[in-house]
Amino acid sequence: MTTVDRRTVLAAGALALAGAAGTPAAAQAGPQPIFQVPPTIIPIVGETAVYQVRRIYCIGRNYAAHAIERGSDPNREPPFFFQKPTDAIQNVAIGAVADHPYPSLTTNYHHEVELVAALKSGGTNIPPEKALDHVYGYALGLDMTRRDLQNGMAAEKKPWEIGKSFDHAAVIGPIHPVAKVGHFSKGAISLAVNGTVRQNSDLDKMIWSVAEQIARLSQAFELKAGDIIYSGTPENVGPVVKGDVLLCRLDGLPDMSIRIV
Repeated sequence: MTTVDRRTVLAAGALALAGAAGTPAAAQAGPQPIFQVPPTIIPIVGETAVYQVRRIYCIGRNYAAHAIERGSDPNREPPFFFQKPTDAIQNVAIGAVADHPYPSLTTNYHHEVELVAALKSGGTNIPPEKALDHVYGYALGLDMTRRDLQNGMAAEKKPWEIGKSFDHAAVIGPIHPVAKVGHFSKGAISLAVNGTVRQNSDLDKMIWSVAEQIARLSQAFELKAGDIIYSGTPENVGPVVKGDVLLCRLDGLPDMSIRIV
């Protein structure tokens, strides 16, 4: 019985090896995903190529007046960051008014207009004077916020990700390459709701510049191509309701507009 079993095992092994030798290379490849997850992409102005998003970083309270508005001391507190899920991106085409769904679980939904920097490379511990070398381009964005959920979680000293990280929470226009628009250190930035201006400031009022944000972030994370950074919003954030039309403006970039539905 033992001899038969051994022969059987050897024969089976030989057949397996023979089968493997005749199997196409593709069939011998490593583990394959059971389903495909589509990449998150942002159009690039003037290019057929697109920008693939790796991570979304956001800086909190980066304008002094907004920091005060949110109960912070802009002269004392270091910058802090949070992330949104990559697939929270909602692309808005130039000249379009995109429908933006009012999210679930909230009755106090806020707008935050921001400059967005898109990286083409990265690293760790990037010095501020070298940081802008890693920027591919810029876009106009909206960091949409379920403010009641954010405030409620903050009051309980719990993470307030639920207030910032949800479907369509990262609204963005197309990316404009640095080669065409340069870098942004100043320029009027504003947001109007139904024709009434609510947010109105200048990029030169940011507490931490884009270069400083990149440098600080790279101390905590290894930044890479595909990372985008929402650089903070001016004061006078406020609520929107269904039917409202938001118009975002930044000197040097086309307007961006959405309708809350």
